[in-house]
Amino acid sequence: MTISQLLRRSPRIANMSLPNYMEPVDDVNNNNNGDTDNNENENNNNMNGGASFGDEEFDSENQEDGNTQNPRAGKRKRYHRHTQQQIQEMENFFKECPHPDDNQRKELSRHLGLDHLQIKFWFQNKRTQNKNHQERHENLQLREENTRLRADNHHFREALANASCPNCGGRTAVGEMSFEEHHLHLENAKLTEEIRQLSEVAKYTGKAVMRYPVLPTPNQAPPFEPPMTTNGSIGNLSLSNIGSVKEADRPLVIELAVGAMSELIALAQMNEPLWKGGVHGTILDLNEYTRNLQNGLGPKQVGFRTEASRETAIVFMHHMDIVHRLMDVNVWSTMFAGMVGRAMTHDTLLTGGQGNLDGTIHLMTAEFQVLSPLVSSRECYFVRYCKQHGEGLWGVVDISIDHLIPNLEPKCRRRPSGCLIQDMPNRFSRVTWVEHVEVDDRGELHAMFKNLLNSGQALGANRWVSTLDRQCERLAIMMASNIPSIEPGGQITVTNNAKQSLLKLVERMSRGFFDGVTTSTADIWWNLAEYTGDSVSVMTRKSLNDPGRPEGLILCAAHSFWVPVPPITVFDYLRDEKNRTNWDVLFLGGNPQKLTHIFNGRDDRNCVSLLRSPNTSQSEMMMIEESSTEPAASFLVYAPVDVPSMEKVLNGGDPKCVPLLPSGFAILPDGTAQPGKAGGSLVNVSFQMLVDSSPSGMLTFSSVSTIESLILAAANKIKAYFTQQTA
Repeated sequence: MTISQLLRRSPRIANMSLPNYMEPVDDVNNNNNGDTDNNENENNNNMNGGASFGDEEFDSENQEDGNTQNPRAGKRKRYHRHTQQQIQEMENFFKECPHPDDNQRKELSRHLGLDHLQIKFWFQNKRTQNKNHQERHENLQLREENTRLRADNHHFREALANASCPNCGGRTAVGEMSFEEHHLHLENAKLTEEIRQLSEVAKYTGKAVMRYPVLPTPNQAPPFEPPMTTNGSIGNLSLSNIGSVKEADRPLVIELAVGAMSELIALAQMNEPLWKGGVHGTILDLNEYTRNLQNGLGPKQVGFRTEASRETAIVFMHHMDIVHRLMDVNVWSTMFAGMVGRAMTHDTLLTGGQGNLDGTIHLMTAEFQVLSPLVSSRECYFVRYCKQHGEGLWGVVDISIDHLIPNLEPKCRRRPSGCLIQDMPNRFSRVTWVEHVEVDDRGELHAMFKNLLNSGQALGANRWVSTLDRQCERLAIMMASNIPSIEPGGQITVTNNAKQSLLKLVERMSRGFFDGVTTSTADIWWNLAEYTGDSVSVMTRKSLNDPGRPEGLILCAAHSFWVPVPPITVFDYLRDEKNRTNWDVLFLGGNPQKLTHIFNGRDDRNCVSLLRSPNTSQSEMMMIEESSTEPAASFLVYAPVDVPSMEKVLNGGDPKCVPLLPSGFAILPDGTAQPGKAGGSLVNVSFQMLVDSSPSGMLTFSSVSTIESLILAAANKIKAYFTQQTA
């Protein structure tokens, strides 16, 4: 029977689309050796003996019976199934070659006694079967993984929805609360607690309590006020809102200040057994102190520990210049920027006659801080008394008066602390500094800084005197008529006026760095250990109408770590330009090129450098850097500056208008040094980055992740280097 007869007999088959066997199938897709991938899913019934259309045979009786009432019932297909031997042979060949070419199929058809198309379709179906099996297996695995992830997601959503902040009590769902909103919640909680405390104080003092506005939402956040500003406003410092003392208490406060000055003179002049030598300087014998000196503040409170030390040094500054700087709160906080945060004068209880500082008493508040966000700042409410004791001999003393304020429980009290300043020839001064404080840092003292703080090195007399000496050096060189410098290669010529401008710019850069690595009641640091497991702390600041900062949202990040070498070793490693590429991503293209090197101290390591990157893509940027070392601390601070701004400074322009985002390192001793044994170092690194050109911008997790990865990369490389050196 012909094909045309068959089509006439069967309407169903007449409507079928027959394969075109006249086309050269092997040439459709050369990549598959003659097999079309589109046919992989056809003829699935041919596996294990099934035949294609060309192999079908119909029962002759039913075909010849034209009188059957149901033609379809008369059509019966008879399939020739492959034998087990044929299947096994093709299975073995399939394992070796799943895509046989035309010659291989013909050879198989002759060997197995099958049609060439049967071989082709069997291999197509076999590939389809394997593909379907693999897809089913992968789908099963993906369904199981999807089920597990859905369960985890549900579990985490429940945990986040029910979580609450331990500080402010608000929700902490990361997906629903931004960093900025979390910042505002914490600050609102702090202000609410202050209002409660001040309301209690008002019951006893009769003074009105300052009303705080409720903080707005992130989109309505007010512009950030730089915390370095000390022009009569100290933000939300709790002690600053107390104001002056009551009129009835003024005689008591003055008497307390006079007694503190007498005690300071005794502490400065007496030696053993009141003072005894220690590993880190001269320290006070508390038993002798209690027996021999008047205790104007009464006994030490329970839970407080004492830090008391004395240090003497000769510094290059006129004694009256030192007195004036100590009595001007803005100049004082700037001069000791690495130790004093925000500070202000609330009232002047007494003034000297005819503009003389002799007998002046200021009522002040200040934050004393260590260069790490892991250490809380110390807030103090005290009076500062200045008195002349003879020709060329002055004393400046502090003493806390928080015990006069009911229900006020500060964590730091200043017993008589200050300095005696003796005039010496050639504008030198002999300074004897006494630092005597009581602190309650229970539950707040980080283990990494415990030895440093307990040793008194962090904020002891040695640190105050060494900082004063270093600042006197800087100021003397800044006012010199010929500032020493080196211009390697003679690429630029720096005039003396340009050097003075650079030194002023560096002074502001250092203050900005200290401001970005310390804690303050105006700032809220987030510890990323809650999110990433790493001890990196971040905070945000908004810069608006400040010519010294780029306008927008600034992200500050800080990280503290320990290395097993002395601080001077770490300092020398970081200041060496040859090591810069090991830790600074800005100089990955090669060692920095030094354009000028200005000395600003007796130690030639105290200097200011102007650097340029060898990377041509950064040709429009320069780097200004200061390295500074003193007995109690060392610093490496740097900031990128665009070339036009730097050219203005070198040509005598105002350095206050150059926007800076300083970064760098503060290197402190770890407090474990003993005679004959050098201790380790506490390295505190801080980076600042502009994350949004708009001050009202929102902080994103990508920005936090970027600055976190940069700061951890630098810290880990430094730690790895010194660990390898000491192994």
